[in-house]
Amino acid sequence: MLPDIRIGHGFDAHRFDTSASPPPLVLGGVVIPFEWSLKAHSDGDVVVHALCDALLGAAGKGDIGRHFPDSSADYAGIDSRILLRRVVDLLAVEGLAPSNADLTIVAQAPRLAPHIDAMRTCVAADLNLDPARVNVKATTTEKMGFTGRKEGIAAHAVVLLVSTSGTIPEA
Repeated sequence: MLPDIRIGHGFDAHRFDTSASPPPLVLGGVVIPFEWSLKAHSDGDVVVHALCDALLGAAGKGDIGRHFPDSSADYAGIDSRILLRRVVDLLAVEGLAPSNADLTIVAQAPRLAPHIDAMRTCVAADLNLDPARVNVKATTTEKMGFTGRKEGIAAHAVVLLVSTSGTIPEA
């Protein structure tokens, strides 16, 4: 039998909410001091949304919109970490667990370096992983595109899932 390992990729992007009193900006489960937040049905955490999509994709379970539709009032303003923990629980029922995650945030602003370790700690806790198995990094697009023009933030996530039984089940 072969080991059951699965790779997933997720992507999410949201535009900035530049209204007079937006809710806090949340990335990777951490409140980031900034003048704007992200427009979204939930808290707009693009990092966690991309991660949920990567996990669901690796498991062949669709995407975050399928499981937590923005047409549902149940998810209005919800903390995205709650959604992430629900995804992890869904995977556990399927006999799958995350082994590691690599997350990339694409933003011209705000400066994210001071918050990377806190994001890593939050995400690792929700994935039930040692923080050493979670990587979070931030980059800019050198002022190109919507993130470069400071219109919003995007995030990519890559994950490795493993079977808790250790092997691929017989077909």
